[in-house]
Amino acid sequence: MCKIISIINQKGGVGKTTTCINLAVSLVKLGKRVLAVDLDSQANLTMGFGYAEPDEIAVDLSDLLFTEIAKRRGQKTEALNKDDCILTAHGVDFIPSSLDLAALEMDLMNATSRETVLKSVLEQYKADYDYILIDCLPSLGIFVKNALTTSDEIIIPVQAQYFGAKGVESLLQNVVSVQTYLNSNLKILGILLTMLDGRSSFQKEVGEIVNEDYAEYTIFKTIVPLSVEVSKKQSRGLPIVEVKNNRVSEAYNNLAAEVLSYGQ
Repeated sequence: MCKIISIINQKGGVGKTTTCINLAVSLVKLGKRVLAVDLDSQANLTMGFGYAEPDEIAVDLSDLLFTEIAKRRGQKTEALNKDDCILTAHGVDFIPSSLDLAALEMDLMNATSRETVLKSVLEQYKADYDYILIDCLPSLGIFVKNALTTSDEIIIPVQAQYFGAKGVESLLQNVVSVQTYLNSNLKILGILLTMLDGRSSFQKEVGEIVNEDYAEYTIFKTIVPLSVEVSKKQSRGLPIVEVKNNRVSEAYNNLAAEVLSYGQ
């Protein structure tokens, strides 16, 4: 059974893409078949996997979504093979993104059953993978609603800052709405504390706030430490988990083990 997990938080800069990339690579190292999906027109996941010019990629997620929208309108479009837009890096298959995704938003808003377009697109891939990870854009708009509608579970990265921790509340309200009206099977797999500076007593207090305010949810035991090394490696298309003897690398390997254990 394939499990679809969205990495989601409407706040930017909390480590969504870093988490998606490194969790995907770590799961592959544990023997799982993984497809990552770049659901952000900024294409950070695509670039993080080593494709520095995402707008030059021939076929991407926007093409798949447009084809599905056109089909729902009864329009004829050029057929796309499901493998036409699959790229591979570090053992992970992924569907890239580009600026064309942003241009598709109005079409998606006007599509029939608009919240289920991504679900229909990803349905054709489920038989080939154990996990599909969706890297969501920092928003609570129609693209993210599509991600929530198609997902089995979500992971919420939360940066170790006060307003970042408090900002999760609006996301959780949206999750409840989707659970009520669109996807009753949606679960919160866990809240992941990221970018923790172990030298900062204030950040440790933020960690305590997360544990207190969201005690009803699973808080991952794994805490991702702050590290400038992450940005350096990702700018070269190298996931941090490929670096040995690194605290962030160890954290994401531990996260992958946690994700597998929660799925038992």
